[in-house]
Amino acid sequence: MKTIRRFCLFMLAVPFFYACSAVRQCKAPELDLPAEIVPGAVDTLTMADMEWWRFYTDTTLCHIIRRTLEHNKDIRAAAARVEQMREMYRIKKAERLPTLGLDVLADHETTDYAGEKPVRDPEFGLKAEMGWEIDLWGNLRWAKRKGEAQWRASLWDERAMRMTLIAEAASAYFRLVALDNELAIVHRTLETRREGVLKAKLRFEGGLTSEVVYQQTQVEYTSTAALIPDLKNRIQLTENALCLLMGLYPGEKIRRDHAAMKAPDSRSLPIGIPSQLLCRRPDVQAAEQHLKSAMAAVGMAYADRFPRLVIKLQGGWENDGLKGFFRSPFSYVAGQLIGSIFEFGRKKARYKASLAAYDESRFNYEKKVLEAFKETDDAITSYGHVRQTTVLKTHSLNATRKYVELAALQYRAGSINYIDVLDAQRRYFDAQIAHSNAVLGEYLALIRLYKALGGGWLRDEPE
Repeated sequence: MKTIRRFCLFMLAVPFFYACSAVRQCKAPELDLPAEIVPGAVDTLTMADMEWWRFYTDTTLCHIIRRTLEHNKDIRAAAARVEQMREMYRIKKAERLPTLGLDVLADHETTDYAGEKPVRDPEFGLKAEMGWEIDLWGNLRWAKRKGEAQWRASLWDERAMRMTLIAEAASAYFRLVALDNELAIVHRTLETRREGVLKAKLRFEGGLTSEVVYQQTQVEYTSTAALIPDLKNRIQLTENALCLLMGLYPGEKIRRDHAAMKAPDSRSLPIGIPSQLLCRRPDVQAAEQHLKSAMAAVGMAYADRFPRLVIKLQGGWENDGLKGFFRSPFSYVAGQLIGSIFEFGRKKARYKASLAAYDESRFNYEKKVLEAFKETDDAITSYGHVRQTTVLKTHSLNATRKYVELAALQYRAGSINYIDVLDAQRRYFDAQIAHSNAVLGEYLALIRLYKALGGGWLRDEPE
């Protein structure tokens, strides 16, 4: 009895010691995270905690994002992959449980050998079967962990795609609104140019100015008009790109709020701490799950080097006739130790290959963390510089507007020539376009920062 107890205790302890040895050669990732994301600033909060429907306050944009998340083909394919990995994970969990089956048999065998009388051998059977692999070395446990890691990786990949699609939809929307705004500036400027051409023509025909001024106004008019076809083409292409994101065919009219091109709020934006960045970024989380999957594969390859113990139980009834069938019990018990004697190094090579695959995943994970911090630092730096650009372009816009007003007054007073008025109008037009592009750049930089910090993938949107 003591011998049996010792054997049982030994068999229970084997998996524990094995678990320590199976992945002992798998090195932990070397992250060495910085103390803060931005030097000198440690925020307990992060703007990435803000849900996307609160971050993007434009109701039209929120409608576009919702449509994108519901109908975009890439996100639906990613959701299907999550479901696929979930079911594969269920298979791996079920493999640790016994298999149960029912065998119903009815046959009638006849043998007629040369020189012998024909023999008839009927047989009837009703048997229940159970097979169970004793997971001595943890092969099934590691397979379960691998399946779980793959499922969770697909889940984080789907979330990363949600985050990317939200950023792409918002970027395309603001580009579209900016192009509309630029087209409106061109149309307003073109109307001013048309009035200038008419006035210059009248003054030229009246002998008040030379033909040079009249021709100059025509040049300004045609050069402004030439911008319209290209702008309309870019607007159409941007609408088509947004339709593709939303799962629509080209040609659908995209609603937009033209008041959206006001400069965004310039208040300080909380960035958060490094650990928040790692937890928030879905692509980093996916890389971590791929690393866990690779470690589980190492455990499986290590366990595959040892024999497997399978127990089979079978019981029921068996007889050569139906009469007295249920008075003919049948039982069968078997234990199989399955393993190869000579593998010629194949299993050892597979184990080493799994270790190399783990190292590859580890380096990919370390690189992904570095990329996350780089993208975040780039986004923070870009937003700060773009914000400064917007402030300067706003000052320039106000100055050129005043310049146009003063030039018009001085021209009517006879202090300057009409060429000077055209120059002021040209500078004002350029300033309007530059300011519109600066505001667009600030919005795009804000979107990149929100995405870089891992914001935008939460699902729990209120009704």
